[in-house]
Amino acid sequence: MVGRIHSFESFGTVDGPGIRFVVFLQGCPLRCQYCHNPDTWKSSGEEHTAADVAARALKYKNYFGDNGGVTVTGGEPLLQIDFVIELFTILKAKGIHTCVDTSGITFTPQSQEKHEKLLEVTDLFLLDIKHIDDEACKKLTGQSNRNTLAFARFLSDNGKKMWIRQVLVPNITDGEESLKRTRAFLDELKTVERVEVLPYHTMGVVKYEKLGIEYPLKGVETPTKESVAKAKEILRGQG
Repeated sequence: MVGRIHSFESFGTVDGPGIRFVVFLQGCPLRCQYCHNPDTWKSSGEEHTAADVAARALKYKNYFGDNGGVTVTGGEPLLQIDFVIELFTILKAKGIHTCVDTSGITFTPQSQEKHEKLLEVTDLFLLDIKHIDDEACKKLTGQSNRNTLAFARFLSDNGKKMWIRQVLVPNITDGEESLKRTRAFLDELKTVERVEVLPYHTMGVVKYEKLGIEYPLKGVETPTKESVAKAKEILRGQG
């Protein structure tokens, strides 16, 4: 099985627990206005077999310790779900902790059987909830949030651990009402281990300039420490 790869990171510390080997896959159906990796949108990229990627990751096994492992992200990694399943099957046979960072956008009733196979070889899911309001999500990403929320329920129903991620963008995703709606949705789930609030930043702007793409959030400031703290309080059920 061959995957289309954007890049690798040898010592990742923000994409799951511990020290991780991170695989960035190419291709994404979303066009999030705050995306900082527009260079991963297209499905082109270097081709590597699952065995080759596994071998690269296993070189760093001694650094993983008890908590580390391998995370696959993107782009949207589950556009290449067959590749991820094969890669994780190899890694699990070697005792490696596996993690997927996904928006859940590929999950549909027709794809459920394939996702069930993924669950068998994945230890943790980092699930990005872009916006709890469907219309706001369409405006923000170009896609409905229906598949994402269905995938969250699917993970919960199947006992799979997940970390929820919410990017906090001023005047877009930081509204108190929408944050409380998100918290109410999370209360319906049984396997959420952690909620991460990721403050919006502009570090990806230079990529848009290089690609000749107009940056959609030009002029939007990063959130204040106070708004980040408030969002964490609400989303973690403390307020």
